[in-house]
Amino acid sequence: MSIASDEVNFLVYRYLQESGFVHSAYVFGIESHISQSNINGALVPPAALLSIIQKGLQYTEAEISIAEDGTEKGLETLSLIDAVMPDFVESRKQAAKSSHVKAESTNTNGEEVSHAVSNNHEAMEVEGGVEIPTNKATVLRGHESEVFICAWNPTNDLLASGSGDSTARIWNMNDNSNNANQLVLRHCIQKGGTEVPSNKDVTSLDWNCDGSLLATGSYDGYARLWSTDGRLVNTLGQHKGPIFALKWNKRGNYILSAGVDKTTIIWDASSGDCTQQFAFHSAPALDVDWKDNTNFASCSTDQCIHVCSLGTDVPLKTFQGHTNEVNAIKWDPQGNLLASCSDDMTLKIWSMSKNSCVHDLQAHNKEIYTIKWSPTGPGTNNPNAPLILASASFDSTVRLWEVERGTCLHTLTKHHEPVYSVAFSPDGKYLASGSFDKCVHIWNVQSGSLVHSYKGTGGIFEVCWNHRGDKVGASASDGSVFVLDLRK
Repeated sequence: MSIASDEVNFLVYRYLQESGFVHSAYVFGIESHISQSNINGALVPPAALLSIIQKGLQYTEAEISIAEDGTEKGLETLSLIDAVMPDFVESRKQAAKSSHVKAESTNTNGEEVSHAVSNNHEAMEVEGGVEIPTNKATVLRGHESEVFICAWNPTNDLLASGSGDSTARIWNMNDNSNNANQLVLRHCIQKGGTEVPSNKDVTSLDWNCDGSLLATGSYDGYARLWSTDGRLVNTLGQHKGPIFALKWNKRGNYILSAGVDKTTIIWDASSGDCTQQFAFHSAPALDVDWKDNTNFASCSTDQCIHVCSLGTDVPLKTFQGHTNEVNAIKWDPQGNLLASCSDDMTLKIWSMSKNSCVHDLQAHNKEIYTIKWSPTGPGTNNPNAPLILASASFDSTVRLWEVERGTCLHTLTKHHEPVYSVAFSPDGKYLASGSFDKCVHIWNVQSGSLVHSYKGTGGIFEVCWNHRGDKVGASASDGSVFVLDLRK
């Protein structure tokens, strides 16, 4: 059996993506020439590298624990490092031979322990909350690779999802059927005069304000506009590399995108033309967010945040202070305060009236992956509720912040793996969080208490609420998408 280096490189590349190291994956993919291999990524299942490593470990354990006569000897589980050390493996073989009888007597207990751990339901213990029953969860299957993103249509129960299988899908949940119709939006490129699948991840998606169009961004460097019936309306091609983020403005006449080519672009939604390209970052742009219909902020691995305006050739403002790449930025509902989060483990609040940050919030002890503002406070549909900011971190916690004073109201600690996504309900009373522990938790924002929990079948990349606030969608690393019905 021979192992091709491009196969190993592809599995490492996919593992980096699945672990959340999207930017490291991109750099590794470029240096190892992933795009030049003939591997169809859509056919490679999630967690393939971990699966093959696990099988290798099991083979090594079997090699040690199976005697020449075919009987099995007890063996403590090997660590990955132990398994690749010949001297250690040989010593375990010898030890197993000399303790054959003892090993047999303890093997059953060992299996019982491992079985108990694999079925441990600790993550689902709900203090004062309720585990969501299976009849209230609809699992949507069809994607052939991990599903990075999902978003509800703002006017009805169409759920869009984007995956590593180079497709986006629109799931019709309007009839509450357990067999939701799905539209498959295949992302293709022109090759030799014909359209072929791009075999690139769909990295971002966003509905316009009236729900008539879905915009998607892909690792193939193109943004695309789709109708609700799955028709490709336009292809936007100006970026020279993967698109990491895209957003519609509130009016619905412009789309904003951020790319690995270090630029951000404002697109005319009606024509698909590039209205203006901004090249102010010195490294890949990771996220963008509109301040209003013509002004926006962008962030980058260069640790900088720029506030730019349509028709202006220089940034209106540049915020500096983060000491590592800035993963996400979000304007508050009124467009007065800008929140940013970074691999430097800090969350910062900025104002256009100040050059330095208003608050430097240091409480998380690992990278902060994303942030969300509550849809509350002046200028929102919930004006009497306080404005709150949520932050999700690889330290397995979510924090809720009172921004005016810069204080942490609650630390939500029921997750056991990195938290990739948080989302407020439309009324701002609840927060959904999704983690790689496969759990979606729903919290009471005011009290910080856990209200509902559901455990899926893969690590959760994204959670989102429908416009009524009675359904939560989630997308996962095993290719599944599921919808939780919170109506009583």
